[in-house]
This record gives sequence, C-alpha cells and structure tokens, in this order.
Amino acid sequence: MSTIESITLEVQDTAAADRFYADAFALDALDGRVRTRAADQHTSGFRGYTLSLVVPQPGNAQALFDAAVAAGATVLKPIAKSLWGVGGSVQAPDGAIWKFATSAKKDTEPVSRAFDRMVLLLGVEDVGASKRFYAEQGFTVGKSFGSYVDFETPGSPIGLGLYKRRALAKDAGVPEEGTGSHRLVIAGTGGAVTDPDGFAWAPASQTAPA
Repeated sequence: MSTIESITLEVQDTAAADRFYADAFALDALDGRVRTRAADQHTSGFRGYTLSLVVPQPGNAQALFDAAVAAGATVLKPIAKSLWGVGGSVQAPDGAIWKFATSAKKDTEPVSRAFDRMVLLLGVEDVGASKRFYAEQGFTVGKSFGSYVDFETPGSPIGLGLYKRRALAKDAGVPEEGTGSHRLVIAGTGGAVTDPDGFAWAPASQTAPA
C-alpha cells in the first residue's frame, strides 16, 4: 500500500455534497479522487484530517477559496500571505476541511481553479508510531522533521502526510477537540487496515463506483 487512489467522504446527504463539490471544485476536475457515500455516524468537532489543493499561484488559491465559499463552505482562514507562501482554508458543508496553498508569491499565468497536487494530511497523536505504521505498509518517508512527516507517493493521485493533531487543527483554524467517526475512507493499493488513530483504509476495488 504505497499509493492513495481516492478518498471517500461519508456524508449525510450525498446529493447536496456532490452539488457542493461540483460547484466549488468542478468535481470532474478531481479525476475521481473524491467520492461521497451516505453515512450517519456520530461525529463532533475536528475530524482529524485536512485535504489540501496545492496550486501553482496565489490567484488560483483565491479562485478555489471564493468558489468554495460561494457554494456554501464556511471560512476558517481567509487567503493570506505568510513566510512560506499563500494559503487559506474552508470547511465544506459536509464537514471536511479543505486548504488551498502555494509557495509562489505572485501570479505568472491566467488565474483558474487548476491545482498541481491534492494532499491528505492526517492529524495523529503519536507521530513516531504512525510513521512506523505507514512505513510498514509500504510508504517511503520523504521529509520528516518534528511533528510533520511527508511520504513519497510518486504516481499517486493523492499525496499523504502526517502532522501532530493539535498542530494540524491550529493550521486549519479550528479547535483540536473532536470525537466519533473520521467520516473518511482512504482507498489504497493495499488491503483493509486501520491506522493507530482510527483512520480506515480499504482496497481501491472496494470503493470504486458501481
């Protein structure tokens, strides 16, 4: 299991969620990386993960942010400059947190909602233990420093990283408290497993649309 083929968001209203993603990101543009399915499991507060769209320039981050807000997302952090680049975050109506980010300081091409990479960041309690777990599942560590780990996922539609849960919540702009289901199923090239923080993985064939 060294790649992520797609992620499935468990939502209460699939029709509403699909409309949001179609309006905000043009769901087809995500190339099947994001799917939804109905699930009514208890969850409250921070679900322990964020999804990031890494874009080539600030204008694209703003365009995605504006489209998401217009489609019904809640603003968590407005698009702003920082030492590392430009970024902001929103919470979709289904509860998923999305971040839009770039290391570029200025636009160099026409603005659009195009992005370069999609990355799943998992908030974990013990970074070392989770790092070992994913290494045992076949993921190769690319960068690792302090409370952050970035795995090498060449050819994978979705990148994977680990971040200390408290730090990830702060970065997203929400309190770290949260209980219940993550409402997220990660489809990979390996078998069905559950990581130390309760994130569920399933074979890609089991999450493919009928």
